[in-house]
Amino acid sequence: MLALRRTQGSVWTSLPPIKNGSTEHQKPIILAVTSQDSASFFRDRSIGSDSPISGLIALLTAVDALSHIHDLSNLKKQLVFAVFNGEAWGYLGSRKFLQQLDEGADSVNGINRLMIEQVLEIGSVGKAVTGEYPSFYAHAAGNSPASKKILDALQSASKSLGSDNVKVTQAASSNPGVPPSSLMSFIRKNMSTSGVVLEDFDSHFSNRFYHSHLDNPANINSSSIAAAAALAARSLYILASADSVVDLMTLNTIKVNVSLVEELIGCLLTCNPGLSCGLVKSLISPSSSSCPSHYVGVFLDDPSGTQFPSYADDTSRFVWNFLADRTSTSAGNKSSCTGKCGDEGEVCIGAEVEGGGRCVVSTTRYVPAYSTRVKFEDNAWHVLPANSSDPMGVVDPLWTESFWDTIGLRVYAVQDSTYDWLILLAGLSITAASYCAVHVGRTYILKVVKRD
Repeated sequence: MLALRRTQGSVWTSLPPIKNGSTEHQKPIILAVTSQDSASFFRDRSIGSDSPISGLIALLTAVDALSHIHDLSNLKKQLVFAVFNGEAWGYLGSRKFLQQLDEGADSVNGINRLMIEQVLEIGSVGKAVTGEYPSFYAHAAGNSPASKKILDALQSASKSLGSDNVKVTQAASSNPGVPPSSLMSFIRKNMSTSGVVLEDFDSHFSNRFYHSHLDNPANINSSSIAAAAALAARSLYILASADSVVDLMTLNTIKVNVSLVEELIGCLLTCNPGLSCGLVKSLISPSSSSCPSHYVGVFLDDPSGTQFPSYADDTSRFVWNFLADRTSTSAGNKSSCTGKCGDEGEVCIGAEVEGGGRCVVSTTRYVPAYSTRVKFEDNAWHVLPANSSDPMGVVDPLWTESFWDTIGLRVYAVQDSTYDWLILLAGLSITAASYCAVHVGRTYILKVVKRD
């Protein structure tokens, strides 16, 4: 039996929260994205330290740094963050996210695709420390003025870090375009999309352990991830300030929590402490062992629900709760919660932990991430024909894998040697009897033939 590969779920949030999830009078959107799933020959060893979890950790740390800034609502542009799942399998998460935007689905209520002005993606950033200081490369999509503004913001953020010496350089113009990334989905959807991918390499991909079990914590540098987080956080603040004069005092207060980087590495990339770490267990109750795996998985459920869907795995649930916590404002209702909160615009953080969670105001939602060529309707999945207007959908092979209901093992005992001898003697006896029968029969037939 085969099951269509359907991923667990992407997560997006906004900082500050978008009031009532309304798209009316919405500010232009600065979208910061990364991916969270990896692949390897052994799916339980899909750690993906440099690709892509280093980018995920950098984004989470950047959100944490920005969450301490006051009056973000006064910025001219809205900051939105998205963590895509299923990117290792044909960029399913980002493509589904865009499809949901087109359909105006509840999972993306509050975002107008036409208002997405710039996209900054944090890619593989765990190996940038090659000399005295981290060095990153910005891969731009085209030469539009909006893309140039992202590059300028990255340069300004680099200079503002001063003695921290974080260098960012525009990738070589000889490159054929942006590297494989979620940004490709946005470009294929709209060729005029302005975006930049921040990577730890220029023209040659540097992760030789890509999508293998060897892409482990030894393959990254925490200082590199912290530097990328600082660079991204300050760049996003500059971009959200638009053309107004950037408040340098506020900009210089944006500092990343290096201890948080180390803690996230321990939680998401190691078995000790792994998902049993204090940060994870303060937000969710992990369903798997402490060893993390960022394999995307499959599901057969109805892909509905934007708060606590049944298909969300440990990593997705942790990311949702972390982002909801860091981008939230206090709610009027201080009582504990174990599910949906009563007031509109509120979500329940830490609903799984003992004693219940708390309701806060946050625009944080799950987005189901599965192929755009399948549809759940009438309690069944249906395969849709390829959409000729979607270049990536046309080549979508509808990933499948074996449906492992129960994995078992059969053990066969070695039989006694006496039984083997009996089988041998029986075989010899049958062979001898057959030979005699053939010989007697042949003699009889010859006599009958001669008599005739």
